[in-house]
Amino acid sequence: MTVLQKKTTDENPVAHLTPEDIEQIGIELDAIRKSVADSRGERDAADIRKVIAAQRKLELGSRAVLLVSLFPPAWILGTAGLSVAKIIENMEIGHNVMHGQWDWMRDPKIHSTTWEWDNASPSEQWKHSHNELHHTYTNVIGKDNDLGYGIMRVDEDQRWVPFYLAQPLWNFINACFFEYGIAAYDLELGKNLASKKRRSSPDFKARAKVTLRKIRQQMTKDYVIHPVLSGPSFLPTLAANAAANLVRNLWTHSVIMCGHFPEGVQTFERRSITGETRGEWYLRQMLGSANISGSKAMHFMTGNLSHQVEHHLFPDLPSNRYAEIAPQVRDLFDRYDLPYVTGSLPRQVASAWTKVIRLSLPNDFGAKAQAKVLEIARPGRQGSESQAA
Repeated sequence: MTVLQKKTTDENPVAHLTPEDIEQIGIELDAIRKSVADSRGERDAADIRKVIAAQRKLELGSRAVLLVSLFPPAWILGTAGLSVAKIIENMEIGHNVMHGQWDWMRDPKIHSTTWEWDNASPSEQWKHSHNELHHTYTNVIGKDNDLGYGIMRVDEDQRWVPFYLAQPLWNFINACFFEYGIAAYDLELGKNLASKKRRSSPDFKARAKVTLRKIRQQMTKDYVIHPVLSGPSFLPTLAANAAANLVRNLWTHSVIMCGHFPEGVQTFERRSITGETRGEWYLRQMLGSANISGSKAMHFMTGNLSHQVEHHLFPDLPSNRYAEIAPQVRDLFDRYDLPYVTGSLPRQVASAWTKVIRLSLPNDFGAKAQAKVLEIARPGRQGSESQAA
């Protein structure tokens, strides 16, 4: 049975489910998955090819405009276009291609084994930390490092230490430099550098070398070659590339935070995966993910990770089909009386950040602060009462 992080029976959102209920949920979700997998075809292939072609044209056009970015209107237009192109490449294309969502096409140019994305993290290392670890151990504290990226307190049951007071600051810095944070996270940089044996191991050295080479390639492309090609517009183009990377990082970080960190999303104990059945794995994905409501354009710009619940249930199904199956998944939540966490992007971002700030403080901080206020106020009231007497 899926074990939620120290929930009482009254708080546990799955306490009313029987083992038969959970396995039936798994059977119904398997049926949904099969229906989509069996119907994949030319329409889906045409969709991803069209997206890739449009993204490449947008990036090329934006970089061409930035060649004359000495002129402010060109800088604004080129920077905006490049920001959008980078977001689409990372979210709708890179993330989903590397999940194997399009491997069924047998196209070597759009395949999880060959795709290298516009990001500081090498694709092979990202696929290991994200596909193999995060999607297997979703929201299991101590197993899923995506949950807080190893620098944040993510649940009330985690022991509080003063270091966590700074987690809102760490989270903001991580958002601004997200691609580098992910590269460091994929390397398990903190854990490896803390141990002399780990940091001197051939495996870590080899992976660090690959990551540094990828970072060098990315920085050379964005901060050397393109600005140099701009000639007199060198500095404006340099600033435009930096701004586009910042926008992409902030957007990506926000979308991912909304998928796993808003209030209402559940976390799980490590023992939850011992003997976990297929139905229980599905249930953990349902309770450990949150969706974002919005327009088709918003869904597209999130790489359809606004359908985070559907993505975690079916990470290898084409992202363009998530909106189609979302009502069927929502129906399962309703029929089995399970909490479905969703909301607009501003609402989910606010919820996630509120949780980051709340968990940076001790659990009893509010109660202690209230008691202190009452203690300070009490002598004043007593003095007033004495004067009145």
